[in-house]
Amino acid sequence: MEDPLLGIDDRLVGDKAKKRQRNRTIALCLVLFLVGISGFSYRENLTTWLSGQVTKHDLSLGTNVGDVIESENGVVAADDGRCSEIGASVLRRGGHAVDAAVATSLCLGVVNPMASGIGGGAFMIVASPTDSKAQAFDMRETAPLTASKDMYKNDENAKSNGALSVGVPGEIAGLYKAWRQYGRSTWKSLFQPAIELARDGFIVAPYLDNAISSHSSKIMNDPGLRKVFAPKGRVLRAGETCYNKELAKSLEAVAENGPLAFYHGPVGEKLVGDVRKAGGIITMEDLRSYEVGITDAMAADAMGFTIHGMPPPSSGTVGFTMILNILDSYTKLYAADRNLGLHRLVEAMKHMFAARMDLGDPAFVNTTNAVNRMLSRSHANEIQKKIFDNTTFPPEYYFYRWNQLRDHGTSHFSIVDSDRNTVSMTTSVNYVFGSGFLSPSTGIILNNEMDDFSVPTEKTPDKLPPAPANFIEPNKRPLSSMTPLVITKDGQLVAALGGSGGMNIIPAVVQVFLNCFVLGMKPRDAVQSSRVYHRLIPNVVKYEDLTVINGDHIELAEDSKMFLEERGHELENIAAGAIVQLVVQSFEEEHIDRGRKDGKDSKKGNLLKGILTAVSDPRKDGKPAAV
Repeated sequence: MEDPLLGIDDRLVGDKAKKRQRNRTIALCLVLFLVGISGFSYRENLTTWLSGQVTKHDLSLGTNVGDVIESENGVVAADDGRCSEIGASVLRRGGHAVDAAVATSLCLGVVNPMASGIGGGAFMIVASPTDSKAQAFDMRETAPLTASKDMYKNDENAKSNGALSVGVPGEIAGLYKAWRQYGRSTWKSLFQPAIELARDGFIVAPYLDNAISSHSSKIMNDPGLRKVFAPKGRVLRAGETCYNKELAKSLEAVAENGPLAFYHGPVGEKLVGDVRKAGGIITMEDLRSYEVGITDAMAADAMGFTIHGMPPPSSGTVGFTMILNILDSYTKLYAADRNLGLHRLVEAMKHMFAARMDLGDPAFVNTTNAVNRMLSRSHANEIQKKIFDNTTFPPEYYFYRWNQLRDHGTSHFSIVDSDRNTVSMTTSVNYVFGSGFLSPSTGIILNNEMDDFSVPTEKTPDKLPPAPANFIEPNKRPLSSMTPLVITKDGQLVAALGGSGGMNIIPAVVQVFLNCFVLGMKPRDAVQSSRVYHRLIPNVVKYEDLTVINGDHIELAEDSKMFLEERGHELENIAAGAIVQLVVQSFEEEHIDRGRKDGKDSKKGNLLKGILTAVSDPRKDGKPAAV
């Protein structure tokens, strides 16, 4: 890491920023005084909101939270409404989208700890209207220095469970790097909401309740998890209050001293001690040597849009673009028939999954040919000719070679601020509650991202050899399905989106994009519409059949099922897929050419500010918030 000895406090904020902060403080005090006259306490109501006890109607000072949110000034779409509101509150105070991302991700790590947290890693795309290129921040976990491709040959279970499955966490380092480059708020202030939630307690929401109840044995088998999620000898349920006071102390230390506390100081030392005591191999040298990958975002053109996303080891950007290019080979015929389009989509998914296992960490393997092939329009045209509208084929037809990476759950959020700075970030600890190990002295749930590597002795349902490009090496990052994207058209922002749900992420994000920008659905309908998934092996189309937390039922239409079955697809219903958070910018007048051109941002001119619509997926209990 750079700046290893740089402590983080208010002194890191320049004189101009300090002056802006003083002015905002004075203005806020005036607002609070005026509000106080009417007997309303914003602080009390915000605290109550953060504990999950009130609805959007109890909030004031511009707070806006709901199922779908529109604003000209900024929005946050996360998979928990409390965290969306915390991010939006940062934007209201003049913070950059990256500031809001720091506060939002820290909040999610507290209230949705089964999916994310500072014991894991993330991918972040940052796009600024003043820059021609978006930036990619790779804070993905790395393999420890003593890791090897054969480390699990005697115990395959240790690859996914327990302290030996833990990769070196990168989220704090990555958030700090992005904040140092873009942040306007003080580092310390961005931690305060998450600290309060962990220290003072938060209400267990339905989605966390489901994770706790369905993984109660994992919780009860680990002393750290048990202390937080089963403090009275039974697991917590929805509506009860959860505390993680040790995590609050860890967050306080990082807020006060920056990543130094985590990667060189007492938080890291405690964490390493706990991991090694439990049988893991992470050392302080692993933490000290962790580096964030900062590059230009991968830019790809498809269907007249420019796709800004993560390069490998993410397979998301290239997988997403490959599917769009295959479907784009049909020109407008793709959207002419929804059921036929669905069949073609499934076939394109199968070809994509067959190709993506040639990808890996480009610092260790040469991925250039694999990436170029997956992004090639001519290759997409060749694949399209192999897709027949009246039938499907067995897996070997799709020229697969390696068994699939079956990565697991994550958390995603999308943020756009008033200046149209945009963040699309996906964060993960991999399995539900990660490795199943909570560091008792730090309160941090550790990831099990080592399971995202391939190993020579691995046996999977594919009955295929493991992918050498994804074998374990020290400091290597494993392949990922995470797909944080920023979409532009003619130089203007049109969308930020991404998803959670492991191997289902790419298909889900593709379908939301197609629903919105090809089939013409409104953003809410684009997210809520039923989805299908395919993993190549087993050769089964899985379709959603579920009732979400708000009571709505989502299921593939009967005529669509029949259409797919008539073409030889085997169908299976599932009660859980992927979760997508979407922000769309639309304009009252068509300043942006929506025609199907080459997709390059050729009309770079004045920044256009349209209406931002934010949607949080009802499949999880998130809600978006607006400025």
